[in-house]
Amino acid sequence: MGMQAIRVMRDLARYAAVRVNPSSERGASAVEYGIMVMLIAAVIIVAVFFLGSTTSSSFSCTASTIQTKTKIAGCG
Repeated sequence: MGMQAIRVMRDLARYAAVRVNPSSERGASAVEYGIMVMLIAAVIIVAVFFLGSTTSSSFSCTASTIQTKTKIAGCG
């Protein structure tokens, strides 16, 4: 009975080691994707912040030109 208990314990330990697998990098890749998404969002926010006023004035000039059907001084 003692040898069989040792075999069962050894088999359970092997099973647990395969299932847990501490060297698995599945979680690390999810973290890396999260960091990449965060950096992309930061770049978009910075681009909108710096280019927002230029883009806004450009659209305003375009809208004014379309409404009046003439070129407005000071627009592009």
